[in-house]
Amino acid sequence: MEIFVRAWRDSNGDGHGDLRGLTQSLDYLQDLGIKGIWLMPITRNADGDHGYAVTNFRGIDPAYGTLADFDQLLREAHKRGIGVIMDYVINHSSDQNPLFQSAVASPASPYRDWFVWKDPAPTGWDIWGKNPWYGSPTGTYYATFGADMPDFNLENTRVMDYHRDSLRFWLNRGLDGFRFDAVSHLIEKDAVEWRDQPGSYALVGNIKALMDGYRNRYAVCESTGKPQTWAPPYICGGAFAFDLNGDIVNAARGDPKAIRSVADYYQAAPITMAAFTVNHDSFTGGRLWAHLKGDGAQYRLAAATYLLLPGTPYLYYGEEIGMAESIGPAGDTTAAKDARVRPPMSWTAEPGKAGFTGGKPFRPLSKNAATHNVAAERQDPNSILTFYKAMLRLRNTLPSIARGSYEAPLAAGQIMGYQRKLGKEHTLVLINYGLASIIADVPGLPGGATLASVYPSSGGRADSDAAGTAHIPLGPQSVRVFKVLP
Repeated sequence: MEIFVRAWRDSNGDGHGDLRGLTQSLDYLQDLGIKGIWLMPITRNADGDHGYAVTNFRGIDPAYGTLADFDQLLREAHKRGIGVIMDYVINHSSDQNPLFQSAVASPASPYRDWFVWKDPAPTGWDIWGKNPWYGSPTGTYYATFGADMPDFNLENTRVMDYHRDSLRFWLNRGLDGFRFDAVSHLIEKDAVEWRDQPGSYALVGNIKALMDGYRNRYAVCESTGKPQTWAPPYICGGAFAFDLNGDIVNAARGDPKAIRSVADYYQAAPITMAAFTVNHDSFTGGRLWAHLKGDGAQYRLAAATYLLLPGTPYLYYGEEIGMAESIGPAGDTTAAKDARVRPPMSWTAEPGKAGFTGGKPFRPLSKNAATHNVAAERQDPNSILTFYKAMLRLRNTLPSIARGSYEAPLAAGQIMGYQRKLGKEHTLVLINYGLASIIADVPGLPGGATLASVYPSSGGRADSDAAGTAHIPLGPQSVRVFKVLP
Protein backbone atom coordinates (compact mmCIF):
# COMPACT_ATOMS: atom_id res chain seq x y z
CA MET A 1 0.00 0.00 0.00
CA GLU A 2 1.20 3.48 -0.86
CA ILE A 3 0.83 5.59 2.29
CA PHE A 4 1.06 9.35 2.60
CA VAL A 5 2.03 9.45 6.28
CA ARG A 6 0.79 13.02 6.74
CA ALA A 7 -2.69 11.85 5.73
CA TRP A 8 -2.80 8.38 7.29
CA ARG A 9 -3.35 8.67 11.06
CA ASP A 10 -2.51 11.25 13.70
CA SER A 11 -1.35 9.90 17.06
CA ASN A 12 -0.89 13.17 18.97
CA GLY A 13 -3.77 15.44 17.94
CA ASP A 14 -1.76 18.00 15.98
CA GLY A 15 -3.79 17.37 12.82
CA HIS A 16 -0.94 15.70 10.88
CA GLY A 17 -0.47 11.98 10.43
CA ASP A 18 2.73 10.54 11.87
CA LEU A 19 4.82 7.40 12.14
CA ARG A 20 3.30 6.40 15.46
CA GLY A 21 -0.15 6.65 13.94
CA LEU A 22 0.97 4.30 11.19
CA THR A 23 2.49 1.86 13.67
CA GLN A 24 -0.80 1.84 15.58
CA SER A 25 -2.60 0.93 12.34
CA LEU A 26 -0.48 -2.05 11.30
CA ASP A 27 -3.06 -4.57 12.47
CA TYR A 28 -5.54 -3.03 10.04
CA LEU A 29 -3.09 -3.47 7.17
CA GLN A 30 -2.30 -7.03 8.21
CA ASP A 31 -5.99 -7.90 8.37
CA LEU A 32 -6.51 -6.36 4.93
CA GLY A 33 -3.80 -8.62 3.52
CA ILE A 34 -1.09 -6.03 2.84
CA LYS A 35 2.43 -7.47 2.61
CA GLY A 36 4.34 -4.25 1.96
CA ILE A 37 4.15 -0.52 2.62
CA TRP A 38 5.51 2.24 0.40
CA LEU A 39 6.01 5.42 2.41
CA MET A 40 5.86 8.65 0.47
CA PRO A 41 8.81 10.88 1.53
CA ILE A 42 9.25 11.00 5.29
CA THR A 43 12.55 12.90 5.31
CA ARG A 44 12.99 16.55 6.28
CA ASN A 45 11.66 18.78 3.55
CA ALA A 46 10.87 22.37 2.68
CA ASP A 47 7.41 21.90 1.21
CA GLY A 48 5.70 20.80 4.44
CA ASP A 49 3.37 18.52 2.51
CA HIS A 50 4.32 16.03 -0.20
CA GLY A 51 7.94 15.82 0.96
CA TYR A 52 9.72 15.67 -2.39
CA ALA A 53 11.61 18.93 -1.73
CA VAL A 54 14.19 17.24 0.52
CA THR A 55 16.38 19.26 2.87
CA ASN A 56 17.95 16.34 4.76
CA PHE A 57 18.20 12.90 3.17
CA ARG A 58 19.00 11.21 6.50
CA GLY A 59 16.56 12.90 8.87
CA ILE A 60 12.88 12.30 9.64
CA ASP A 61 10.42 15.14 9.10
CA PRO A 62 9.74 16.32 12.71
CA ALA A 63 6.00 16.41 11.96
CA TYR A 64 6.21 12.64 11.48
CA GLY A 65 8.31 11.84 14.53
CA THR A 66 11.84 10.64 15.15
CA LEU A 67 14.28 8.02 13.97
CA ALA A 68 13.28 6.01 17.03
CA ASP A 69 9.67 6.10 15.80
CA PHE A 70 10.85 4.94 12.40
CA ASP A 71 12.82 2.05 13.91
CA GLN A 72 9.77 1.04 15.94
CA LEU A 73 7.62 1.06 12.81
CA LEU A 74 10.07 -1.29 11.07
CA ARG A 75 10.14 -3.68 14.03
CA GLU A 76 6.37 -3.84 14.34
CA ALA A 77 5.79 -4.16 10.61
CA HIS A 78 8.29 -6.98 10.33
CA LYS A 79 6.61 -8.82 13.22
CA ARG A 80 3.47 -8.87 11.06
CA GLY A 81 5.21 -10.01 7.90
CA ILE A 82 4.99 -6.57 6.30
CA GLY A 83 7.97 -5.07 4.49
CA VAL A 84 8.57 -1.32 4.36
CA ILE A 85 10.07 0.68 1.51
CA MET A 86 10.28 4.44 1.28
CA ASP A 87 10.57 7.11 -1.36
CA TYR A 88 14.10 8.16 -2.16
CA VAL A 89 14.54 11.28 -4.31
CA ILE A 90 17.82 10.94 -6.21
CA ASN A 91 17.10 13.47 -8.93
CA HIS A 92 16.82 16.69 -6.95
CA SER A 93 16.81 18.43 -3.59
CA SER A 94 15.01 21.41 -2.16
CA ASP A 95 16.40 24.85 -2.93
CA GLN A 96 16.46 25.20 0.88
CA ASN A 97 18.77 22.20 1.25
CA PRO A 98 22.07 23.46 2.79
CA LEU A 99 23.93 21.87 -0.12
CA PHE A 100 22.12 24.03 -2.66
CA GLN A 101 22.15 27.07 -0.41
CA SER A 102 25.94 26.87 -0.45
CA ALA A 103 26.04 26.21 -4.20
CA VAL A 104 23.83 29.15 -5.12
CA ALA A 105 25.64 31.54 -2.79
CA SER A 106 28.89 31.49 -4.75
CA PRO A 107 30.44 29.91 -7.85
CA ALA A 108 33.39 29.13 -5.60
CA SER A 109 31.32 26.93 -3.29
CA PRO A 110 32.64 23.36 -2.85
CA TYR A 111 29.07 22.24 -3.62
CA ARG A 112 28.66 24.31 -6.78
CA ASP A 113 29.18 21.37 -9.11
CA TRP A 114 26.77 19.23 -7.10
CA PHE A 115 24.05 20.89 -9.18
CA VAL A 116 23.64 21.67 -12.87
CA TRP A 117 24.64 25.20 -13.97
CA LYS A 118 24.83 26.83 -17.40
CA ASP A 119 25.73 30.34 -18.47
CA PRO A 120 24.44 31.88 -20.54
CA ALA A 121 20.98 30.44 -19.93
CA PRO A 122 20.17 27.68 -22.46
CA THR A 123 17.30 28.20 -24.87
CA GLY A 124 14.90 25.88 -26.67
CA TRP A 125 14.03 23.72 -23.67
CA ASP A 126 10.43 22.73 -22.96
CA ILE A 127 9.52 20.19 -20.29
CA TRP A 128 5.79 19.92 -19.73
CA GLY A 129 5.32 23.39 -21.13
CA LYS A 130 7.98 25.02 -18.96
CA ASN A 131 11.59 26.11 -19.35
CA PRO A 132 13.51 24.05 -16.73
CA TRP A 133 16.35 26.60 -16.44
CA TYR A 134 16.04 29.15 -13.64
CA GLY A 135 18.05 32.27 -12.98
CA SER A 136 19.74 33.20 -9.71
CA PRO A 137 22.09 36.05 -8.72
CA THR A 138 25.04 33.72 -9.33
CA GLY A 139 23.96 31.84 -12.45
CA THR A 140 21.34 29.66 -14.14
CA TYR A 141 20.50 26.25 -12.71
CA TYR A 142 18.48 23.31 -13.99
CA ALA A 143 15.35 22.08 -12.19
CA THR A 144 13.04 19.59 -13.90
CA PHE A 145 10.21 19.98 -11.39
CA GLY A 146 10.40 23.71 -10.68
CA ALA A 147 12.70 26.36 -9.26
CA ASP A 148 12.27 25.10 -5.69
CA MET A 149 13.66 21.63 -6.54
CA PRO A 150 17.06 21.97 -8.31
CA ASP A 151 18.45 18.87 -10.02
CA PHE A 152 21.60 17.22 -8.71
CA ASN A 153 24.56 16.83 -11.04
CA LEU A 154 24.57 13.05 -10.88
CA GLU A 155 27.59 12.78 -13.16
CA ASN A 156 29.59 14.14 -10.22
CA THR A 157 30.97 11.12 -8.36
CA ARG A 158 30.83 12.98 -5.04
CA VAL A 159 27.08 13.42 -5.43
CA MET A 160 26.55 9.73 -6.10
CA ASP A 161 28.81 8.86 -3.15
CA TYR A 162 26.58 11.08 -1.00
CA HIS A 163 23.44 9.29 -2.21
CA ARG A 164 24.97 5.85 -1.76
CA ASP A 165 25.89 6.72 1.82
CA SER A 166 22.35 7.96 2.40
CA LEU A 167 20.88 4.76 0.99
CA ARG A 168 23.13 2.71 3.27
CA PHE A 169 21.96 4.81 6.23
CA TRP A 170 18.40 3.56 5.74
CA LEU A 171 19.25 0.03 4.65
CA ASN A 172 21.44 -0.44 7.71
CA ARG A 173 18.44 0.46 9.90
CA GLY A 174 16.53 -2.45 8.38
CA LEU A 175 14.52 -0.68 5.67
CA ASP A 176 13.40 -3.21 3.07
CA GLY A 177 14.04 -1.04 0.02
CA PHE A 178 13.10 2.03 -1.92
CA ARG A 179 10.75 3.58 -4.41
CA PHE A 180 13.09 5.58 -6.63
CA ASP A 181 11.47 8.79 -7.76
CA ALA A 182 11.74 10.23 -11.27
CA VAL A 183 14.43 7.87 -12.59
CA SER A 184 13.70 9.02 -16.15
CA HIS A 185 15.19 12.42 -15.35
CA LEU A 186 18.50 11.61 -13.66
CA ILE A 187 20.61 12.58 -16.67
CA GLU A 188 19.64 15.08 -19.39
CA LYS A 189 21.66 15.18 -22.59
CA ASP A 190 20.06 18.19 -24.28
CA ALA A 191 16.75 19.92 -24.98
CA VAL A 192 15.54 16.95 -27.03
CA GLU A 193 17.07 13.96 -25.27
CA TRP A 194 16.23 14.70 -21.65
CA ARG A 195 14.36 11.56 -20.67
CA ASP A 196 15.37 7.90 -20.11
CA GLN A 197 18.97 8.48 -21.18
CA PRO A 198 21.64 5.72 -21.08
CA GLY A 199 23.39 7.52 -18.24
CA SER A 200 20.28 7.28 -16.10
CA TYR A 201 20.09 3.51 -16.55
CA ALA A 202 23.79 3.25 -15.69
CA LEU A 203 23.30 5.21 -12.46
CA VAL A 204 20.45 2.98 -11.38
CA GLY A 205 22.50 -0.09 -12.27
CA ASN A 206 25.21 1.26 -10.00
CA ILE A 207 22.73 1.49 -7.14
CA LYS A 208 21.72 -2.09 -7.90
CA ALA A 209 25.23 -3.22 -7.05
CA LEU A 210 24.94 -1.48 -3.67
CA MET A 211 21.57 -3.03 -2.84
CA ASP A 212 22.71 -6.48 -3.93
CA GLY A 213 25.02 -6.37 -0.92
CA TYR A 214 21.95 -6.64 1.33
CA ARG A 215 19.60 -9.58 1.64
CA ASN A 216 15.96 -9.43 0.60
CA ARG A 217 15.85 -5.82 -0.48
CA TYR A 218 13.40 -4.53 -3.10
CA ALA A 219 13.17 -1.45 -5.26
CA VAL A 220 10.52 -0.10 -7.58
CA CYS A 221 11.16 2.70 -10.05
CA GLU A 222 9.00 5.55 -11.31
CA SER A 223 9.33 6.19 -15.03
CA THR A 224 6.28 7.59 -16.73
CA GLY A 225 7.85 7.56 -20.20
CA LYS A 226 9.24 4.04 -20.74
CA PRO A 227 8.26 2.10 -17.63
CA GLN A 228 8.94 -1.39 -18.97
CA THR A 229 12.59 -0.54 -19.68
CA TRP A 230 13.18 0.02 -15.95
CA ALA A 231 12.15 -3.46 -14.83
CA PRO A 232 14.89 -6.12 -14.40
CA PRO A 233 17.78 -6.50 -15.14
CA TYR A 234 18.16 -3.00 -13.66
CA ILE A 235 17.84 -2.17 -9.96
CA CYS A 236 14.08 -1.99 -10.11
CA GLY A 237 12.49 -5.14 -8.81
CA GLY A 238 9.53 -3.63 -10.58
CA ALA A 239 8.51 -0.46 -12.36
CA PHE A 240 5.14 1.23 -12.16
CA ALA A 241 3.01 0.27 -15.13
CA PHE A 242 2.01 3.74 -16.31
CA ASP A 243 1.25 2.11 -19.66
CA LEU A 244 -1.39 -0.13 -18.05
CA ASN A 245 -3.27 1.79 -15.35
CA GLY A 246 -5.49 3.74 -17.76
CA ASP A 247 -6.52 0.55 -19.53
CA ILE A 248 -7.41 -1.06 -16.19
CA VAL A 249 -9.80 1.79 -15.44
CA ASN A 250 -11.32 1.75 -18.92
CA ALA A 251 -11.68 -2.03 -18.84
CA ALA A 252 -13.72 -1.65 -15.65
CA ARG A 253 -16.03 0.62 -17.66
CA GLY A 254 -16.50 -2.20 -20.17
CA ASP A 255 -14.37 -0.85 -23.02
CA PRO A 256 -13.50 -3.89 -25.24
CA LYS A 257 -10.32 -2.26 -26.59
CA ALA A 258 -9.02 -1.62 -23.08
CA ILE A 259 -9.97 -5.16 -22.02
CA ARG A 260 -7.90 -6.51 -24.90
CA SER A 261 -4.95 -4.28 -23.94
CA VAL A 262 -5.05 -5.50 -20.34
CA ALA A 263 -5.24 -9.14 -21.43
CA ASP A 264 -2.28 -8.72 -23.78
CA TYR A 265 -0.09 -6.59 -21.50
CA TYR A 266 1.91 -9.34 -19.81
CA GLN A 267 2.51 -11.13 -23.09
CA ALA A 268 5.44 -8.75 -23.55
CA ALA A 269 5.85 -6.79 -20.30
CA PRO A 270 8.13 -8.06 -17.54
CA ILE A 271 6.12 -10.09 -15.06
CA THR A 272 7.51 -7.95 -12.22
CA MET A 273 5.79 -4.72 -13.26
CA ALA A 274 4.02 -2.80 -10.49
CA ALA A 275 0.32 -2.60 -11.34
CA PHE A 276 -1.87 0.19 -9.98
CA THR A 277 -4.94 2.24 -10.85
CA VAL A 278 -4.09 5.69 -9.40
CA ASN A 279 -1.54 7.22 -7.05
CA HIS A 280 -0.66 10.48 -5.28
CA ASP A 281 -0.06 12.38 -8.51
CA SER A 282 -3.17 13.97 -9.97
CA PHE A 283 -1.89 13.36 -13.52
CA THR A 284 -2.97 9.72 -13.06
CA GLY A 285 -6.52 11.02 -13.09
CA GLY A 286 -7.54 11.62 -9.49
CA ARG A 287 -8.97 9.12 -7.05
CA LEU A 288 -10.36 5.87 -8.52
CA TRP A 289 -13.75 6.81 -7.07
CA ALA A 290 -13.71 9.94 -9.23
CA HIS A 291 -12.47 8.05 -12.28
CA LEU A 292 -15.46 5.72 -12.09
CA LYS A 293 -17.96 8.32 -10.88
CA GLY A 294 -18.79 6.33 -7.78
CA ASP A 295 -19.91 3.21 -9.66
CA GLY A 296 -19.34 0.49 -7.06
CA ALA A 297 -19.59 -2.42 -9.51
CA GLN A 298 -17.00 -0.92 -11.84
CA TYR A 299 -14.84 -0.08 -8.83
CA ARG A 300 -14.75 -3.75 -7.82
CA LEU A 301 -13.93 -4.83 -11.35
CA ALA A 302 -10.97 -2.44 -11.45
CA ALA A 303 -9.76 -3.84 -8.13
CA ALA A 304 -10.06 -7.45 -9.28
CA THR A 305 -8.29 -6.64 -12.55
CA TYR A 306 -5.05 -5.42 -11.06
CA LEU A 307 -5.04 -7.50 -7.87
CA LEU A 308 -5.19 -10.77 -9.81
CA LEU A 309 -2.69 -9.88 -12.55
CA PRO A 310 1.05 -10.69 -12.31
CA GLY A 311 3.52 -8.25 -10.81
CA THR A 312 3.19 -6.37 -7.55
CA PRO A 313 -0.10 -4.51 -7.11
CA TYR A 314 0.02 -1.15 -5.32
CA LEU A 315 -3.05 0.18 -3.51
CA TYR A 316 -3.19 3.90 -2.95
CA TYR A 317 -4.24 4.48 0.67
CA GLY A 318 -8.03 4.69 1.02
CA GLU A 319 -8.56 2.96 -2.30
CA GLU A 320 -9.65 -0.15 -0.40
CA ILE A 321 -12.67 1.71 1.00
CA GLY A 322 -13.58 3.70 -2.11
CA MET A 323 -12.34 6.96 -0.63
CA ALA A 324 -13.14 10.01 -2.74
CA GLU A 325 -11.13 13.17 -3.23
CA SER A 326 -10.90 15.95 -0.67
CA ILE A 327 -13.56 18.66 -0.72
CA GLY A 328 -10.79 21.23 -1.23
CA PRO A 329 -8.72 23.16 -2.01
CA ALA A 330 -10.35 24.74 -5.03
CA GLY A 331 -8.45 25.63 -8.17
CA ASP A 332 -7.01 24.05 -11.28
CA THR A 333 -3.32 24.23 -10.45
CA THR A 334 -1.28 21.05 -10.15
CA ALA A 335 -0.74 21.75 -6.44
CA ALA A 336 -4.48 22.08 -5.82
CA LYS A 337 -5.31 18.96 -7.82
CA ASP A 338 -2.58 16.98 -6.05
CA ALA A 339 -3.87 18.12 -2.65
CA ARG A 340 -7.37 16.92 -3.48
CA VAL A 341 -6.18 13.37 -4.10
CA ARG A 342 -4.31 13.30 -0.75
CA PRO A 343 -7.04 13.76 1.87
CA PRO A 344 -6.89 12.47 5.45
CA MET A 345 -7.75 8.78 5.71
CA SER A 346 -11.41 8.07 6.48
CA TRP A 347 -11.38 5.84 9.55
CA THR A 348 -14.83 6.65 10.90
CA ALA A 349 -17.86 8.80 10.08
CA GLU A 350 -16.94 11.30 12.82
CA PRO A 351 -17.91 14.74 11.46
CA GLY A 352 -14.96 16.99 10.65
CA LYS A 353 -12.33 14.45 11.72
CA ALA A 354 -13.20 11.01 10.28
CA GLY A 355 -11.30 9.34 13.13
CA PHE A 356 -8.05 10.64 11.61
CA THR A 357 -7.12 13.04 14.41
CA GLY A 358 -8.21 14.37 17.76
CA GLY A 359 -7.46 17.89 16.51
CA LYS A 360 -8.17 19.72 13.28
CA PRO A 361 -7.15 17.82 10.13
CA PHE A 362 -4.40 19.50 8.11
CA ARG A 363 -6.62 19.27 5.03
CA PRO A 364 -10.37 18.89 4.37
CA LEU A 365 -11.73 15.37 4.51
CA SER A 366 -12.77 13.10 1.67
CA LYS A 367 -16.11 13.98 0.10
CA ASN A 368 -17.60 10.60 1.04
CA ALA A 369 -16.04 10.14 4.48
CA ALA A 370 -19.48 9.85 6.10
CA THR A 371 -20.35 6.74 4.11
CA HIS A 372 -17.04 5.27 2.96
CA ASN A 373 -14.89 4.73 6.02
CA VAL A 374 -13.16 1.80 7.66
CA ALA A 375 -15.55 1.49 10.61
CA ALA A 376 -18.66 1.31 8.43
CA GLU A 377 -17.21 -0.99 5.81
CA ARG A 378 -15.80 -3.47 8.32
CA GLN A 379 -19.40 -4.24 9.34
CA ASP A 380 -20.72 -4.61 5.79
CA PRO A 381 -20.20 -7.98 4.03
CA ASN A 382 -20.90 -6.31 0.70
CA SER A 383 -18.56 -3.34 1.13
CA ILE A 384 -15.63 -2.39 -1.08
CA LEU A 385 -13.32 -3.16 1.86
CA THR A 386 -14.72 -6.68 2.10
CA PHE A 387 -14.16 -7.16 -1.63
CA TYR A 388 -10.55 -5.97 -1.41
CA LYS A 389 -9.94 -8.40 1.43
CA ALA A 390 -11.33 -11.23 -0.69
CA MET A 391 -9.12 -10.38 -3.66
CA LEU A 392 -6.03 -10.03 -1.47
CA ARG A 393 -6.86 -13.32 0.24
CA LEU A 394 -6.80 -15.01 -3.16
CA ARG A 395 -3.42 -13.46 -3.88
CA ASN A 396 -2.02 -14.42 -0.47
CA THR A 397 -3.30 -18.01 -0.45
CA LEU A 398 -2.79 -18.99 -4.10
CA PRO A 399 0.92 -18.86 -5.00
CA SER A 400 0.06 -19.11 -8.70
CA ILE A 401 -1.83 -15.80 -8.47
CA ALA A 402 0.95 -14.06 -6.54
CA ARG A 403 3.99 -15.39 -8.38
CA GLY A 404 2.90 -17.66 -11.20
CA SER A 405 3.20 -17.51 -14.95
CA TYR A 406 0.69 -15.71 -17.17
CA GLU A 407 -0.72 -17.90 -19.91
CA ALA A 408 -3.51 -18.24 -22.48
CA PRO A 409 -4.95 -14.71 -22.23
CA LEU A 410 -8.49 -14.43 -23.53
CA ALA A 411 -10.31 -11.25 -24.56
CA ALA A 412 -13.68 -11.62 -26.24
CA GLY A 413 -15.90 -8.57 -26.21
CA GLN A 414 -16.35 -7.68 -22.56
CA ILE A 415 -14.86 -10.92 -21.22
CA MET A 416 -11.26 -11.31 -20.08
CA GLY A 417 -9.58 -14.47 -18.86
CA TYR A 418 -6.15 -15.95 -18.31
CA GLN A 419 -4.39 -18.82 -16.58
CA ARG A 420 -1.73 -18.68 -13.88
CA LYS A 421 0.61 -21.56 -13.02
CA LEU A 422 3.22 -22.18 -10.34
CA GLY A 423 4.50 -25.67 -9.67
CA LYS A 424 1.50 -27.99 -9.59
CA GLU A 425 -0.96 -25.20 -8.90
CA HIS A 426 -3.02 -24.04 -11.89
CA THR A 427 -5.67 -21.33 -11.70
CA LEU A 428 -8.07 -19.69 -14.13
CA VAL A 429 -9.30 -16.11 -13.76
CA LEU A 430 -12.39 -14.85 -15.63
CA ILE A 431 -13.91 -11.37 -15.49
CA ASN A 432 -17.12 -10.24 -17.17
CA TYR A 433 -17.06 -6.45 -17.51
CA GLY A 434 -20.41 -6.41 -19.28
CA LEU A 435 -23.90 -5.70 -17.96
CA ALA A 436 -25.35 -8.99 -19.21
CA SER A 437 -24.86 -12.60 -18.21
CA ILE A 438 -22.90 -14.65 -20.70
CA ILE A 439 -21.45 -18.11 -21.31
CA ALA A 440 -17.69 -17.76 -21.72
CA ASP A 441 -15.99 -20.22 -24.03
CA VAL A 442 -12.56 -20.86 -22.51
CA PRO A 443 -10.10 -22.85 -24.65
CA GLY A 444 -6.55 -23.90 -23.84
CA LEU A 445 -7.32 -25.92 -20.72
CA PRO A 446 -6.22 -29.50 -20.08
CA GLY A 447 -8.64 -31.95 -21.62
CA GLY A 448 -11.20 -33.36 -19.18
CA ALA A 449 -10.11 -31.06 -16.34
CA THR A 450 -12.26 -30.16 -13.34
CA LEU A 451 -12.57 -26.46 -12.56
CA ALA A 452 -13.24 -25.98 -8.85
CA SER A 453 -14.56 -22.54 -7.93
CA VAL A 454 -12.35 -20.70 -5.47
CA TYR A 455 -14.09 -17.35 -5.86
CA PRO A 456 -16.89 -17.21 -5.18
CA SER A 457 -16.56 -20.22 -2.92
CA SER A 458 -20.18 -21.17 -3.61
CA GLY A 459 -19.68 -21.00 -7.38
CA GLY A 460 -19.76 -24.73 -7.96
CA ARG A 461 -17.61 -26.42 -10.59
CA ALA A 462 -17.17 -26.67 -14.32
CA ASP A 463 -15.40 -29.10 -16.61
CA SER A 464 -13.40 -28.86 -19.80
CA ASP A 465 -14.17 -31.17 -22.68
CA ALA A 466 -11.69 -33.54 -24.28
CA ALA A 467 -10.35 -30.71 -26.47
CA GLY A 468 -9.67 -28.54 -23.41
CA THR A 469 -12.53 -26.06 -23.78
CA ALA A 470 -14.89 -25.13 -20.95
CA HIS A 471 -18.19 -23.28 -21.21
CA ILE A 472 -18.57 -21.22 -18.06
CA PRO A 473 -21.54 -19.01 -17.11
CA LEU A 474 -20.60 -15.53 -15.89
CA GLY A 475 -22.98 -13.12 -14.24
CA PRO A 476 -23.00 -9.43 -15.14
CA GLN A 477 -19.95 -7.50 -13.92
CA SER A 478 -18.59 -10.53 -12.12
CA VAL A 479 -15.30 -12.20 -11.20
CA ARG A 480 -14.65 -15.93 -11.03
CA VAL A 481 -11.47 -17.75 -10.03
CA PHE A 482 -11.05 -21.52 -10.43
CA LYS A 483 -8.48 -24.11 -9.50
CA VAL A 484 -7.80 -26.29 -12.52
CA LEU A 485 -7.61 -29.91 -11.40
CA PRO A 486 -6.64 -32.92 -13.52
